[in-house]
Amino acid sequence: MDGEKRRKAIALRYDPDEDDVPRVVAEGQGRIAEKILALAAEHGVPVHEDPLLVESLAALEVGDFIPPECYPVVAEILVFVQRMNREKGASGR
Repeated sequence: MDGEKRRKAIALRYDPDEDDVPRVVAEGQGRIAEKILALAAEHGVPVHEDPLLVESLAALEVGDFIPPECYPVVAEILVFVQRMNREKGASGR
């Protein structure tokens, strides 16, 4: 792997009708991370890059809710996603 850092990805899901907090729905590094990112792109899911947050969430298992110390950062990401979804809807997709 010639000194290159392996890419990591964490996918979160938040449905306020079902969950009180976001939960991890996928996580991986290397090829799995690339697959997560490819699926997000394929389905029009906004991606936010934050290596420090990924490191914090990497200790969680798929299905785990995010810990309270991550709430402020994830809240900012949710606002970003909502804004992207509104813009996508306004442009007619």
